[in-house]
Amino acid sequence: MPILSRRRFLKISTGAAGLVAAGCTDSADFSSSLFASAEGAETIRTVPTSCDICFWKCGAIAHVRDGQLWKIEGNPVDPLSRGRLCPRGTGGVGAHYDRNRLRVPLLRRERRGEEEWVEVTWDQALNFTAEKLLKIKSEYGPEAVALFVHGLGGKFLRHTMKAFGTPNIAAPSYAQCRGPRDVGFSLTFGEGVSTPERTDIANARCLVLIGTHLGENMHNTQVQEFAEAIDKGATIIVVDPRFSVAASKAKHYLPIKPGTDLALLLAWMNVLVAEELYDKDYVESYGFGFEAFAAEVAPFTPEWAYPKTGIDPTSIRETARAMARDKPATLVHPGRHVTWYGDDAQRSRAIALLNALLGSWGRKGGFYYPGHMEVPGYPYPPYPKPSRGKADNAEGKYPFADGTLTQGIRDATITGAPYPVKAWMVYGTNLLQALPAKQETIKAIQELDLMAVVDVVPSEVAGWADVVFPESIYLERYDDLNVGWFKEPFIALRQPVVEPPDGQKPGWWIARQLAVKLGLEEFYPWTQIEEYLDHRLKAAGTSLVEMKEKGVLPGPKQPLYFDEGVPAEFYTPSGKIEFYSLQLKEAGFDPVPKFTPPEEPPPGHFRLLYGRAPVHSFSRTQTNPVLSEMMNENEVWINADVARRYGLDSTSHVRLKNQDGVVSSPIRVKATQRIRSDCVFMVHGFGQTSKGLFPRYRRGASDADLITRYEIDPLMGGTGMSVNFVALELEV
Repeated sequence: MPILSRRRFLKISTGAAGLVAAGCTDSADFSSSLFASAEGAETIRTVPTSCDICFWKCGAIAHVRDGQLWKIEGNPVDPLSRGRLCPRGTGGVGAHYDRNRLRVPLLRRERRGEEEWVEVTWDQALNFTAEKLLKIKSEYGPEAVALFVHGLGGKFLRHTMKAFGTPNIAAPSYAQCRGPRDVGFSLTFGEGVSTPERTDIANARCLVLIGTHLGENMHNTQVQEFAEAIDKGATIIVVDPRFSVAASKAKHYLPIKPGTDLALLLAWMNVLVAEELYDKDYVESYGFGFEAFAAEVAPFTPEWAYPKTGIDPTSIRETARAMARDKPATLVHPGRHVTWYGDDAQRSRAIALLNALLGSWGRKGGFYYPGHMEVPGYPYPPYPKPSRGKADNAEGKYPFADGTLTQGIRDATITGAPYPVKAWMVYGTNLLQALPAKQETIKAIQELDLMAVVDVVPSEVAGWADVVFPESIYLERYDDLNVGWFKEPFIALRQPVVEPPDGQKPGWWIARQLAVKLGLEEFYPWTQIEEYLDHRLKAAGTSLVEMKEKGVLPGPKQPLYFDEGVPAEFYTPSGKIEFYSLQLKEAGFDPVPKFTPPEEPPPGHFRLLYGRAPVHSFSRTQTNPVLSEMMNENEVWINADVARRYGLDSTSHVRLKNQDGVVSSPIRVKATQRIRSDCVFMVHGFGQTSKGLFPRYRRGASDADLITRYEIDPLMGGTGMSVNFVALELEV
């Protein structure tokens, strides 16, 4: 087998044949060569498919011009995209031409993290992985294998791992993102807000965004509906330490002190109750424990909240009254990435309670009830029952966790308790960017007997792997069906548009081949994914032939609101909306949320806030030549008055040093009045240290490096990560 040095690894990682042939050397060359090659082309072929840049999975139409992938647009019959894609989705063409793509399977040559590799065949890589997994299974049991997975493409690897016998399957999207929100709403209404969120933004007459950055976090349908709500004259209330894009559209902008959102939410609820502005009929019909709840929130007046939040009592009352005027078509957005300070499930519960007071759940302009289409699953054999439970929360420390905790599996890997975890399978998630405390992740990796990574680029986590499988991108493969729970139910197909440039393989193929090597072929009675898809689609009354032509099959209109016939059912212990939660009280938690002040920054430090940009999906798109041309590095937002005191302006660069002494790469300053003076902000996903990500190696600074501390939510185990502080170190 040939030895692959770092230099050779960089060379083979620049893989897309189309770019090499075009002689492209950077993103500007890519753009000019791509669009120049389209001039004068004679044939255009269109293929409906669906996007994979984020979890929204918008329906898309890919255009192939003169045999080359040319452009991607929204599918007009898809209820998610409605004929439009966000900047990331439109730029998805760049993923196919990315010079940094993984091309061939790789085995680690020496120590983990050295990024020195041996090129191998697919069969060698699969045999190596299967032999390791079977050895671990024989010594420790199948539960000693964990799968970390993100995205629709990982469904078949989930299937293989369940057939193998492990219960340890986790996605960072739970404990590092949406989990506290879903638990907070489930404790209140008996169910979560779904994915995509069941927010009826288009019909909202008042929209409240508290730390939710529509316009920067490009969840396509929501952003389109946000624009519609603005056009209709909806009242927009934005609460954020930073004057975001959404804040620029607001009638009321409240520049809150970071970490005090719960105090503001309690004060808003106090006003609605004290002034009897809440939806009395709704609360009386559907509420449980309202009198006890009202007594709990009585002390939390706007005057009480003022010194904590920095928001004056007049503004608190004015915005609470604005919400009440438009009820029930007032929507307090639940957010998505909500793991901030460690009290996040209770903060999300407070958002749910505020919506309940306004009568918005199950009402037009608030939260609708999503519909779906019935698509039977494939008739697989039953999975083996694991002999041990999950390793992430074995003692039930987090009693309301209804998803697997990634950091819990990491802890079990380090400690060996409740039992050893000796192998990680990683699909489509860069754990070194997604999990807090990167050094803990690296420590866990060093305890493994095997780490196998399936990815499309040599991400940071791939650099620590024992074996790396190069996956084809979403425009080159089939994935499982997307059966959408949405305002308009639908079935959507992702299908290949072009061939992968260097023989990369789809996730379903990797998962199936690995299963065969593991002796699990009975769980894959089909040999090609087309057989699987056609079986499911015919059981649903359509076919693969029809879906390949249409891409999206919308379903019949279904009732969305209580007044359209949706049953007002709440799957809580009381069968009602729980203003006062006895199940929380019995578990030793506050039945109504309480505010605890967050830790203050040390002298000379600022709270580190992080978020998204409209043209990138975290670290996934950093090497995409189209998207990186629009934003090729991040910057740190610093209040202009603070910057002036430090002698900085928007031409300066600084390093950020966190409370534990970790120092970032240099990062450009954005001196602006659009952020409070007690915090700084940066876009997540930059500053990556994988040498295979040339030329994005260390471009910008990594917030993940600086997030060395986190607070764990006591209800469900989410990791609050906005608890780190940084000082500014000037670049000479």
